[in-house]
Amino acid sequence: MLNAIEMGQLDEAKKDFAWALRQDDDEVLFSLAEQLYALGFLQQAQRTYLKLLDRYPDEDELRTALAEIAIDNGNNDEALAYLAQIKPDSDAYLQSLLVAADLYQTEEQFEVTEEKLQTAYQIAPEEPAVLFALGEYYYATGRFALAIRYYFALIQAGVAEFARVDIAGRLGMAYAQSGKFDQALGYLKQVAPGFMTADIRFQTGLTQLNLGQLKEAIITLKELIDEDNQYASAYPALAQAYLQENHLSQALKTAQEGLGVDEYNENLFTLAADIAGRLGEFDLVKKYLQSAHALAPENLAISLKLSNYYLSQGDHDANIDLLQGIETDSVDPQVEWNLAQSYQAKEDFARASQAFETARPTYWDNPTFLKQLIYFYQESGERDLLMDTLDHALTVTPDDPELNELDGQLRDF
Repeated sequence: MLNAIEMGQLDEAKKDFAWALRQDDDEVLFSLAEQLYALGFLQQAQRTYLKLLDRYPDEDELRTALAEIAIDNGNNDEALAYLAQIKPDSDAYLQSLLVAADLYQTEEQFEVTEEKLQTAYQIAPEEPAVLFALGEYYYATGRFALAIRYYFALIQAGVAEFARVDIAGRLGMAYAQSGKFDQALGYLKQVAPGFMTADIRFQTGLTQLNLGQLKEAIITLKELIDEDNQYASAYPALAQAYLQENHLSQALKTAQEGLGVDEYNENLFTLAADIAGRLGEFDLVKKYLQSAHALAPENLAISLKLSNYYLSQGDHDANIDLLQGIETDSVDPQVEWNLAQSYQAKEDFARASQAFETARPTYWDNPTFLKQLIYFYQESGERDLLMDTLDHALTVTPDDPELNELDGQLRDF
């Protein structure tokens, strides 16, 4: 039957399967069920296990296998029914706990999942399947310090691979997610070539970037893109590495190539805008920031970057239109400050005054804000507010020559 499946002769495989159920001995049938399950022939595997269970009703290993098939088929109640028949004194109880944990995790009942896994750990604290299951559970739920504990226990036990997963790679990924980049890189470099997935290669490059190993990060990320040019996350990381190396043209080119792969990544548009700004490519800055804002109009950080660009270019109408369109639950002081500057430039002093006043509590000790507020009061003719703000500004930056000169002029007036 297995040979027929391999050759694509499914009709012949069906005949052989029927013959096997009638004629093969139980040991062969058990092996056949395992291989059919591994190949994804769930219905045939289930039929085989059920036939064996009829003959061996006390064999709980068959119930765990049937429960796994039921989970794969989305029949969780059926799986639970099989697992409930397995008692703690059964040889299959440990495996049933792992299968139950898998079931409850698919249902996002994480407390029950953890309870099942910890029960299994109490029974067999050195069992690789238990250690791996705990590591995978804690990794999947973002509890990386705990995941590290169980992956490390596997490494100490000499288990380098489990369920076609490289444990050093998992350990390196968990350390990286915990921000422990030195330890992460040490394990990521131990990953065997056959297990060097795109995700592990990307995490290696990202870890090198976080450690300031820029040249190494560039090599790693370029190799990843050469192997898989659709791996979108590699482009912003590589662009950041080039940027930190001050290779601005290459950084911009990389970001642009990334946008060709992922044209809906507002963060990559923002990064491209930042790089273009350093290169003095202000038309590109505007283009990329407007694209980022169009993709994520609710992202205040992007809106403020675009606002700052409009201010730098003196495009006050565009700035006002942008910021007035922002919908937030509360007033943002940076929005008000930016609005105040545009209203002042358009000599709308009433609105500028209101915006400055709203922003003032937040920026009252900010030298740049204070200086702008002083010149606003000077332009709008509010001498008392001007002098009060100037006095405060001189306590914040007493050695500022511009403010001291202005203070002298106003005192003499």
